[in-house]
Amino acid sequence: MENAIETRNLTVVFPARKGPIKALDGLNLSVQTGQVVGFLGPNGAGKTTAMHVLLGFIRPTSGEARIFGQDARRSIARQRIGYLPEHPDTYRFLTGRELLRMTGRLFDMSGAALGVRIADLLRLTGIDEAADRRVGAYSRGMMQRICLCQALINDPDLVILDEPTGGLDPLGRMEIRKMIADLRGCGKTVFFSSHELSEVETVCDHAIVLNRGRILAEGPIASLAGPGESLEKYFIRVVTAASRPERMAEQPGESS
Repeated sequence: MENAIETRNLTVVFPARKGPIKALDGLNLSVQTGQVVGFLGPNGAGKTTAMHVLLGFIRPTSGEARIFGQDARRSIARQRIGYLPEHPDTYRFLTGRELLRMTGRLFDMSGAALGVRIADLLRLTGIDEAADRRVGAYSRGMMQRICLCQALINDPDLVILDEPTGGLDPLGRMEIRKMIADLRGCGKTVFFSSHELSEVETVCDHAIVLNRGRILAEGPIASLAGPGESLEKYFIRVVTAASRPERMAEQPGESS
C-alpha cells in the first residue's frame, strides 16, 4: 500500500531582505495510509509550510512531495484531500448550509446524497442549529466547525488539519477528538498540527517533531516519551536540547 504522504529532501527557501530563510531543510517524512499523525513543532518550525507544499500552495525550492504516490503539484493528487487551515475563513454572506451545498457541488455532489452528507456533518460538528444562519454571524469556534465540515464534505482519504481545535471550547475539542477517532475507524489518514499536546497524545498513533525545517524525532506515541514522561515534557526536552548548541554559539566568548 502506498504511503498517504511522502517527502524526499524537501527544501523551501523564502527570499527576505536580510537574506534567504530556509523554512524546510531537506525534509524526509512518511505517513502511512490509515494513520493519525501529529505534526509537532514550535512556532516557525515549518509545519504550515510543509502542509502548504502538500496542498500545492507552495512550490518547493528542491526535493519532492507525493500524495498517495502522485506528485503533490498535480491537481489529481489533491482530489483526495480535505484541508482545514489554522485561521479558517470563507464566504460570510452564505448560510452554513448554503456554503456546504456550494462546496459539495464543486465536487460534483448533488441531490439527496449531498443533503444527507451535509446533515451528517452539521450534526457531527454540533453546528446543525446554526446551519441556516449567515456565516458572517458565526463566532470563531463556529467558523472552525463549519470550515471543518467544508473540509470533510467530499469524504477525503487524507485529512490535513492545521491547529483544528483553535478557538474551540473544551466540549468542542472533545468533539474534534472523537471525529478524528471516527475518521481513523473509517480507514482515513489524518495529518494534523497542534500545540495541544495532550490531545495529540490521546488521538494519535504516531508523532513527528519538527524544528527549523528538520525532523528532530518521530515514532509511535507510546515509544517517544520515557517512563512517566508526558508527550509535552518530551517535546520541551527535545526542542530545548536541539536549540541549546545554537544558544551557546550566540554567547560572546570569554576572554582568556
